[in-house]
Amino acid sequence: MASLETPICDFGWKAENFDLLGIDGKRYDLESVKGKNGLLIMFICNHCPYVKAVLDRIIRDVKELNQHGIGAIAIMSNDPADYPEDSVDNMVLVAKKFDFPFPYVLDKSQQVAKAYGAICTPDFFGFNNRFELQYRGRLDASRKEAAPVDVRRDLFEGMLKIAKTGQGPNIQIPSIGCSIKWRVEQT
Repeated sequence: MASLETPICDFGWKAENFDLLGIDGKRYDLESVKGKNGLLIMFICNHCPYVKAVLDRIIRDVKELNQHGIGAIAIMSNDPADYPEDSVDNMVLVAKKFDFPFPYVLDKSQQVAKAYGAICTPDFFGFNNRFELQYRGRLDASRKEAAPVDVRRDLFEGMLKIAKTGQGPNIQIPSIGCSIKWRVEQT
């Protein structure tokens, strides 16, 4: 398992549209998931210890951000052939167990992860209501274990600033997580 850090935010980069099937059988694109003040796109998976350590915090923050007009979606781009814990059946189980307040979709072709330059799980992309990237940082100081409960909520604060002003914070700390598990191309 390789741990990677996300690159710094490319402020203003325009979100690439997608059309992905959710575990609920519905299709999702940018317009269907954005909120009136912005959108949080999260690349996550089921097996990653970094995601597992903070899943409850992700859910808490998304619920609170929704009240501020921020929509959210979670995209799973790993190759489940090599990581069975990331299968669609297990995506359904995890989403039900944790009562996800956002669509959980499969990027089977991995083209969305590639278009976004996603490199790890979790990888957070915070957009304003014009789909301009304003946040590409960490959730909080957690790593493979959750940080103390009173830790600064970097993602939440950054997205709240986007909801209020349309712009993200100038200083952002990269997220860290397991590398995306890319499908090995057959030659």
